[in-house]
Amino acid sequence: MLVDDDLERRALVAAALDDAGLAVVAQLGTADGLLRAVAGCTPDVVIIDLESPDRDILENMRCLSRDNPHPVVMFATSSDSDAIREAIEAGVSAYVVDGLSPGRVRSVVEVAVARFRQYASLQSELAEARTSLAHRKLIDRAKGILMERGRRTESEAYHALRKLAMDQNKTIADIAQGVIDTAELFK
Repeated sequence: MLVDDDLERRALVAAALDDAGLAVVAQLGTADGLLRAVAGCTPDVVIIDLESPDRDILENMRCLSRDNPHPVVMFATSSDSDAIREAIEAGVSAYVVDGLSPGRVRSVVEVAVARFRQYASLQSELAEARTSLAHRKLIDRAKGILMERGRRTESEAYHALRKLAMDQNKTIADIAQGVIDTAELFK
């Protein structure tokens, strides 16, 4: 998907992308409606060509990054370090200064897609680690309750949670939450 408010420049960029073997599935003159357009045509990458990223385009990038993440390549003439930082923080995968060079457009897009995939993988790993830590805290808290109230060792408390989880075909974290909820009820 190509976003560029300058019709002539957009035509040149579309031609450069086509020459590089990249199909442009949609073109937008502004970033207004970007989320809807991306959801509608599901492009592999969003390419934005502009003079300098303004507040509206950056907000659209933040929304896209949050709601429907896609690799984004931004070609801009502005080399302002604050603008670059804000664009990257908004979810831009590659920020290229001084416009589009037809000879390197394909490699820039490939790098942006690779960076996006790497970032998405790290985000997924982080989410898994946070979930695992939260489950571990629940299980430890539930073991503590069972040890205190049931006069069990830590190993016995864990095995009790595990057996109940297997018997009820639930996760240990779900059983631990039930133990915690029950203990709260009787406080």
